[in-house]
Amino acid sequence: MGQREIFLLCNTVLFSVLCLAFAASAWAGSKNLFKCQQQYPYSDAERLKCYDQSAVPVRNIIPETVGANADKNVVITRGTERSYLTQAWNLDDQSSHDPSKLGRLQPYRQNYLLVKKTGSPNRQPTSPLIEHNVLVPNDIDALEAKYQISVKADIGNQRNINIFGIKTLRFWGTYTQKSNWQIFNTRNSTPFRETVYEPEFIATLGTGNASGLKLINIGWLHQSNGRPLPESRSWNRIYILGGWEWNDMTSIMLRGWQRIPEDALKDDNPDIINYLGRGDLLIRWEPRDKSQAVALLLRNNLSKKDNRGYYQLDWATPVRFGNAARMHIQVTSGFGESLIDYNHRQNTIGLGFSFREW
Repeated sequence: MGQREIFLLCNTVLFSVLCLAFAASAWAGSKNLFKCQQQYPYSDAERLKCYDQSAVPVRNIIPETVGANADKNVVITRGTERSYLTQAWNLDDQSSHDPSKLGRLQPYRQNYLLVKKTGSPNRQPTSPLIEHNVLVPNDIDALEAKYQISVKADIGNQRNINIFGIKTLRFWGTYTQKSNWQIFNTRNSTPFRETVYEPEFIATLGTGNASGLKLINIGWLHQSNGRPLPESRSWNRIYILGGWEWNDMTSIMLRGWQRIPEDALKDDNPDIINYLGRGDLLIRWEPRDKSQAVALLLRNNLSKKDNRGYYQLDWATPVRFGNAARMHIQVTSGFGESLIDYNHRQNTIGLGFSFREW
């Protein structure tokens, strides 16, 4: 499949995703009224916690702004809070509404809109192949906008497996698009410096554990920027990922991948593994009140001789904007901040908004 076909396919996927998102937003599901046994069939600890919270109502203080005669000590019964990984990958099967249909769209990776500045703009992208080298430097600014849209949909599941510690199997289709937009570069009509398209297929194996190892993901993903030569960049990977969680606040996702080989004459970036590495580690922390969230992404090529890496720190602060967005700070350093920059080292800082994941 050529770059133009991939570009058209990804744009078609994005259009479909946005249409589905619009339809999904109109759907208002009622609250899940499953009993504790149905909610936590594989976790004794979580099931007991659910029993306790169902038996003892939670007392909440109602703000005075509710009304002058409002009772300030109202008893409200709430269900058990679902942890981040449980929600993200529907490990307790509470998000399914009709297994015969495509599951509703859900957030996948972070969704954000930032204004970003780099200390080293990549004005002349290169690759080992001569035809992939930009000969005339691009007229780009160090300051630009960066945004990411990322969604996934449940496309099938199998429960009650109980094989080698695996309790459930769920399949996902995902789509992520990340764009770097030269919005302040009016002298060149504010062009998009690069847009990266990333469709993905994932199989999630749930362990049913209340803490510790909660899931194993096996996935395939394609990543490309849909650009013509000399700025065309793309690759395909298969990977395996483990997800651990503790205290319903801290989660770790460790992933290792293998690149799918390509024809040497058509390979846009034959040395990409040397820069983007062989795996990554994502550490995420969020308190129970969800007032903020901190995520650290680490990536490395695991080479002793020519070690190269990348880190990305995201912090969604307690400063909120409405019910859907929070102020977001992102700091990055290393190789591969974007696909066209896979072999370019730089430091960036961005400030903007991120949107609630759940």
